[in-house]
Amino acid sequence: MLTHRHIEVFRAIMIAGSVTKAADLLSTSQPTVSRELARMEQTIGFALFERVAGRLRPTMPALALFEEVRQSYAGLERVASAAARLRAFREGQLSVIALPAFSHSILPDAFQRFHGRHPGVSLSVETQESPMLEEWLTAQRYDLGLTEHDAAPAGTRVELLLQVDEVCVLPEGHPLLARVAIGLADFEGQAFVSLSASDPYRIQIDEAFAEAGVLRRSIVETPTAVSVCTFVRQGLGLAIVNPLTALDFAGRGLHIRPLTRSFPFRVNVVFPEHRPGNPLVGAFMTSLRDAARAIQDRLAAGQG
Repeated sequence: MLTHRHIEVFRAIMIAGSVTKAADLLSTSQPTVSRELARMEQTIGFALFERVAGRLRPTMPALALFEEVRQSYAGLERVASAAARLRAFREGQLSVIALPAFSHSILPDAFQRFHGRHPGVSLSVETQESPMLEEWLTAQRYDLGLTEHDAAPAGTRVELLLQVDEVCVLPEGHPLLARVAIGLADFEGQAFVSLSASDPYRIQIDEAFAEAGVLRRSIVETPTAVSVCTFVRQGLGLAIVNPLTALDFAGRGLHIRPLTRSFPFRVNVVFPEHRPGNPLVGAFMTSLRDAARAIQDRLAAGQG
């Protein structure tokens, strides 16, 4: 029969990439790993790896099986992580889930403000993309969440925290830096760095340029605002991104200019309605609102 040891060995080989490294990972011998792998393949009735030039290459069934194993271990790792957090927290805990973009923009400032007022409290932050973020909030797994979406996931309520406009980001020395604000027509013929084609902000921006009859030169597509700003900073073109990420890059080879056309960007706080109440949520919301006002002040002052 298939055993937990078989799964453990299989997972180690997939992660490590070789029997030798898997043995090191499991603190056992290479022959032991090879023997357990052979037993597992005999038990399930098909090969998990192809032996190519002395190396193991996972078969398509192995890749599919590993996805199931990965999800199973993710559940165990979450339990272990939760236990570790409970062990470490001494004077209260607060758990937050957010889109990755917020983990390096508004959350660090809010956390700093919160710790200044409540130094004994421990905070944990999990990052996740939609729609998994909304699913986890519906499951009542976190005290609050940060999202761009206006609709409340099932079992939650939503409160608007911040609404600002998307901005234009430009590299050092770009001719359009002479402009106080950038209009859609100014993008005509310009090298442009875009978010992925499926991104809702990308879709909205593309529709606006199409309506205006403005043609840009698409240089690169990339899935996150962080990577967009990184490409822009390298001088590959200009872009339109959310102002939170733009402010994080401002002054490091990247400049910000407002747009004459408004593309609203919202940050919403999601509160699970069926999770036991945490008295720290109200205090953290105060810090979040302070951090949001600081972002608005920086944008109004034209920083970047």
